[in-house]
Amino acid sequence: MTDEWRIDELDLDGYLARLGVPAREPSADALAEMHEAHVRTFTFDNIDVLLQQHPGVSLDAVQGKFVRRGRGGYCFEHSTIFAAALERLGYDVRRQLARVGDPAAGTQQARTHMMVVVTIDGRRLLCDPGFGMSTLRPIELSDGAEDDYRGWAYRIAETEDGWLMSRHREGGWEVMHLTDELKVIPLDVVHGHHYTSTYPGSHFTTTLVVAKHLPGRHVTVTHQTLTVRTPGEPTEHRPLRDGELGEWLDTLEVPLTEDERERLLAKVAATR
Repeated sequence: MTDEWRIDELDLDGYLARLGVPAREPSADALAEMHEAHVRTFTFDNIDVLLQQHPGVSLDAVQGKFVRRGRGGYCFEHSTIFAAALERLGYDVRRQLARVGDPAAGTQQARTHMMVVVTIDGRRLLCDPGFGMSTLRPIELSDGAEDDYRGWAYRIAETEDGWLMSRHREGGWEVMHLTDELKVIPLDVVHGHHYTSTYPGSHFTTTLVVAKHLPGRHVTVTHQTLTVRTPGEPTEHRPLRDGELGEWLDTLEVPLTEDERERLLAKVAATR
């Protein structure tokens, strides 16, 4: 079989070393361990898009950031390397694309979100390591499935258009995205990335987003705001103070070069 995703190029040992987990035989528990380790290790961010230096979404480019530098990225990168690692470990993997937003509210976008579906013992598990507020562990891809882990609650609903995923927030359930069953090929990922990283209407080209799960809380930093979500407590959402971005880059452990950091801070300062 042709390796269209070129998974043999992955430095699997280096990736697992970044996560701090060993190579285990495929199982639901091992998958959950890997998923949570990935989400806690790498930031969700669009820094390279904003700095107009994105290397692309080929596996080699992605592992250059994630494995060699410890950097993060957005969904196409997270799911590309996560899927490759799972396949190398022997999992049954399927890549899927989704439309972010609520179709009922008319806020859907193009198919520009990427996830991974893993089949284990006849169960299909949806892995979503590259959403702005990623799930910490997989959730079963079946109608009515719900998962509440460490206070973060999600649910899946089957619709005539595909699988609708929602998360529970203070105001109730909020739709995240809708995914279908269409086969995904590498060119789909390249096209999706090209759109989100270059189209003038894409918020990734104009607005900084850096997010990460920290112990007991999830933090999102943008050009202008700080949002801290803690299970069972009111969400903290406030303007970002002058000079505060640098502090959060340190807290979220974003390994930028000195030049990248200076250019990012200058770009954000120019838009405030």
